[in-house]
Amino acid sequence: MYIEKIYIDGFKNLKKIDFSPAESFNIIYGQNAQGKTNLLEALWIATGCRSFRGSKEKDYVSFDSDFFEINIIFRDTQRQQKIEYRMERKNLKNKQIFLNGVKQNNGNGLFENFKCIAFLPGDIELIKGMPDRRRSYIDLCYSQLKPRSMNYIRKYNQLILQRNAVIKNIILGKDCVESLDIWDRQLAVAGSYISFMRNQYILNLDKCSGKLYEKIAGGTEKLRIEYNSNVYPSDYKYPSSPDNEMSEIYYNRLKKSINDDIRLGYTHAGVNRDDISLKINGLSVKDYGSQGQQKSTALVMRLSQAQIYKDMKKEAPVILLDDVMGELDENRQKLVCSIIADMQVFVTTCNHRAIIHRCENIFEMRDGKLNI
Repeated sequence: MYIEKIYIDGFKNLKKIDFSPAESFNIIYGQNAQGKTNLLEALWIATGCRSFRGSKEKDYVSFDSDFFEINIIFRDTQRQQKIEYRMERKNLKNKQIFLNGVKQNNGNGLFENFKCIAFLPGDIELIKGMPDRRRSYIDLCYSQLKPRSMNYIRKYNQLILQRNAVIKNIILGKDCVESLDIWDRQLAVAGSYISFMRNQYILNLDKCSGKLYEKIAGGTEKLRIEYNSNVYPSDYKYPSSPDNEMSEIYYNRLKKSINDDIRLGYTHAGVNRDDISLKINGLSVKDYGSQGQQKSTALVMRLSQAQIYKDMKKEAPVILLDDVMGELDENRQKLVCSIIADMQVFVTTCNHRAIIHRCENIFEMRDGKLNI
């Protein structure tokens, strides 16, 4: 998969970005606050996902514009496709999204067709941050492979809100404990599927990341990644696909925790409490790893995400490297380049000379404009 044509105007400080990137490496350099990351963010928005910077939609539109538009023509293994994304300041809720000329009600169609993987300076939070950051990472990785899995995650989040509302009513004496059963049955189905998909992906992630980390460490350190389920024990043997037994175990776990849930005022058992264990030579990377080990672990997790997608889908995603390469030493840069060698890559940097990979596709970003 690669982008053939990009046009962006009015997105944050970007002004009439109009170019045809190379199918391989593309380096975008410039001083800070010129719009380099905004360009990658716009490409990410075109995947149908929310901003990787946590930007609110009202901040997408430039201060001196009434709207923004993102037009992308890309090619996958099957055909050429076109994304048109427009949003007006006066009516932010009315997004105008078109895929191949067909109006989309939301970003689901974009997510199913246009795939990007973003390497970000904040990826260190995958290691140091709270469990929800790691859960979101795994859910996104798996959903990129099987987009319909995102429906289970959305449904689960809705069910948790509804179950928690019932718990609050029980505390206030406005409802009875029996009312939870209808939500528990639905949560058991959605939750068991999410647990299954997380376990399945982490098995692949552990294998791939372990090999890559061993290369970085010169064979002296071993990285292990394991799934810590809040519902299923560590020795649980997952079936080949989610089944009734998984749902029943999940359902019984919810039933067992009802009294604690009422005492706490929310649902504290389930996949919303899962985490991922990251260990180097048996020690927690989060608690005992050096800064270099933590950064290397985050890096190989992203590289593995790209490698796993390519291997399973037989197609490469578009790679977005936001101000990451310049901070890596030569060995780590070489590892990154070896994994993404046959993928389309967009690299942003303040100093393109710090990037060891040499290419002719170098563009300067200045004041929101790209010098072609």
